[in-house]
Amino acid sequence: MSDRQYFDDFVAGSVHDYGPTGPVTAAEMIDFARKYDPQPIHVDPDWARTGPFGGLIASGWHTAALTMRLLVDSYLPAAASLASPGIDELRWVRPVRPGDVLSVRVTVLEARPSRSKPDRGLIRSRIEVLDGEGLVVMTLVALNMVRRRPGGLPS
Repeated sequence: MSDRQYFDDFVAGSVHDYGPTGPVTAAEMIDFARKYDPQPIHVDPDWARTGPFGGLIASGWHTAALTMRLLVDSYLPAAASLASPGIDELRWVRPVRPGDVLSVRVTVLEARPSRSKPDRGLIRSRIEVLDGEGLVVMTLVALNMVRRRPGGLPS
C-alpha cells in the first residue's frame, strides 16, 4: 500500500504480503518481556530450556507489537488511516523463537463505507503472521477506519 491509498482502494478478497522483519533476537525478546510480560518462559533462558517449549519464546504481545510495526510500515496508508476500533479472534498459534523472521499476509475480508460518516469506511482484514519457514505463528482479524479519497465522496 502507498501513502496515496484510501478506503476506496481496499478490495474484499485481495491478499497482500509484507515483510520480513529482521531476525528477532533473544535480547529483544527478553527486554520486551521484562517490561511487559515477565514470565520465566520469556525472560529466563535457563528456566525456558526446561519449560514446555524447550527454550526461550517471545511473548505473544511482543509478536503482536512486531506485527503492528509491519502493518504500519506496509499496509496502513499513512495519509488515510484514522484509527482502529479493535481486533477480533487473536490467536497465538506457534511460538516465536530467537532468530525467527516474521512477515504478514493480509486478506481484506470486507470494505464497508460508514453510514454515519461518509468521509470514511471500515476495513476488516484477516492477518496471518508467518515465520521464516512460512508457518503461521499468530492470526487475528483487524478492524481499521480509513479515510475515503478526497473528492470521491458520494453526494
